[in-house]
Amino acid sequence: MLRKPIVTVVGHVDHGKTTLLDSIRQTTVTEGEAGKITQAIGASIIPVETIQRVCGNLMKEELKLPGLLFIDTPGHAAFSTLRKRGGSLADIAIVVVDLNEGFMPQTEEAIDILKKSKTPFLIAANKMDLIQGWEKKEGTILTEINSQHPKVQQQLETKMYELVGKLHEKFELNADRFDRVQDYTSQIAIVPISAFTQEGLPEVLMVLIGLVQKYLEKCLECDVTGNAKGTILEVKEQKGVGKVLDVIIYDGSLRPGDPITIAGLNGPISTKIRGLFEPAPHSEMMEKKAKYKSVKEVLAATGVRILAPNVDDVIAGMPIVSCRDSEAKVCEVDVQEQLNEVLITSDSEGIIIKADTLGSLEALISLVKDKEIPIRKATLGEINKKDLADAESSYEKDKLKSVILAFNVEGEESTDKVKVIRSNVIYKVIEEYELWTAEMRKDEEEKELGELIKPCKIEIMKGYVFRQSNPAICGVSVEEGEIKTQMPLMNKQGKDITVVKALQEEQENISVAIKGKQVACSMGGVTVGRQVNEGDTLYSSIPEEDFRKLKELKHLLAKEELAVLKEIALIKREINPMWGV
Repeated sequence: MLRKPIVTVVGHVDHGKTTLLDSIRQTTVTEGEAGKITQAIGASIIPVETIQRVCGNLMKEELKLPGLLFIDTPGHAAFSTLRKRGGSLADIAIVVVDLNEGFMPQTEEAIDILKKSKTPFLIAANKMDLIQGWEKKEGTILTEINSQHPKVQQQLETKMYELVGKLHEKFELNADRFDRVQDYTSQIAIVPISAFTQEGLPEVLMVLIGLVQKYLEKCLECDVTGNAKGTILEVKEQKGVGKVLDVIIYDGSLRPGDPITIAGLNGPISTKIRGLFEPAPHSEMMEKKAKYKSVKEVLAATGVRILAPNVDDVIAGMPIVSCRDSEAKVCEVDVQEQLNEVLITSDSEGIIIKADTLGSLEALISLVKDKEIPIRKATLGEINKKDLADAESSYEKDKLKSVILAFNVEGEESTDKVKVIRSNVIYKVIEEYELWTAEMRKDEEEKELGELIKPCKIEIMKGYVFRQSNPAICGVSVEEGEIKTQMPLMNKQGKDITVVKALQEEQENISVAIKGKQVACSMGGVTVGRQVNEGDTLYSSIPEEDFRKLKELKHLLAKEELAVLKEIALIKREINPMWGV
């Protein structure tokens, strides 16, 4: 028999993924989500009757499917979260794109993953109603488009072909508006919609169903007598009942009394099902007000709530399988291997990652690896003292690795030697880490720069010799850079002649004078009229090692300072051509 296809909705944050599902289900999930971004995997069963009602006369062919199972994916985790061994949990995907903003990095990432996993998809070009001059009208989306003002039609056409062009340029994919697609095996269908006003939704469902029934029927054939395989969406505490598991079953069937095996942090968990509960049609499994009914059997693909004993250590994202008692040991090894494929524990240098679910952890690991950030440990659960100790062990070697990135978990806070960065939005964790590392690097570089002898150019002012020697004191004008006490000075021939002993401005001792300042400068070991003269230009005498470091930190130097650094290098190379090379 055919099972319900699993449909995932992906795209950039705030481009309208959940609103699209919302309009199909006519519920209001979006308003209850953290920062308006879906961070947990939600699952909704859309019965065949709903599809027929929404599509109306558009649906020309007979519906063979029992319905659709929609999964709303975290905005930036793409759907590596929707994992099963061997590939994606999704049979087909809807990529939601804001028609006015176009493809964003997260949308491109989702399409890239879809291509790699060979998951078919269509594009819902959302927010069509925000095109200037757009008027909502009755009828199909094509009728609506054709009845708009010519300028509005032209705007829509332009935006559509920007999407078509980007798909070809970035991904080498051919695409067109759904009614112009001639071959769905080689072209991506783009459906213009407004999830907010519900315009274009019948066409999205029509194209989706058409693709599934024409090309995916064999993939949906299911042996409902086989062992169930699934993924834990969420572990909940239900009043009067205890721990319950919300699960997506993607293969086989389940009944009360069936033995099940689940991967656990402290080893596999084997237990038996006491009760199965299904969400009422249209209901999102993770909505607080979702209605459930007791059932005697569930068949893939579906979302189901499982009541079973001894599930205290179960964490969301874990694989779950049903098996006969005689197969229990084999199942335990299998599910535990699936967990160990994700967790990371090593002795190498790197940061620590913590997350609340296996899917979230996998998504965060993927993002961190994309940024080429080394990972020392990636585990589930709250931040504990051992995590802090592990992170602190990196402090002496590399402060930037003495970090814990945490998604949706509580626990220990930052210390003097460990930085904890946490958020309930996955991509924010990475953004905050990058900002923090940039600030830390800048602080370290500025500290290093402060310890170097920087480029400086001064002129001994005529008529301002206050003392000729022991020490020589004269007025100097800072032409470029900054002069500091204890700075060695050289003449235009590259000869080291003195060191700045003291600086005064308006009879006050100062340690530094910047470009444009005129100050009194005390210099040891020279006599004015012999080693130095009024009107002479002097430079800071930069050691070769300092020069090399200054080249590395040149982004922190002003353009004028770089010019003086070049002058100093040219002078030094008159004496030694290989100086500073």
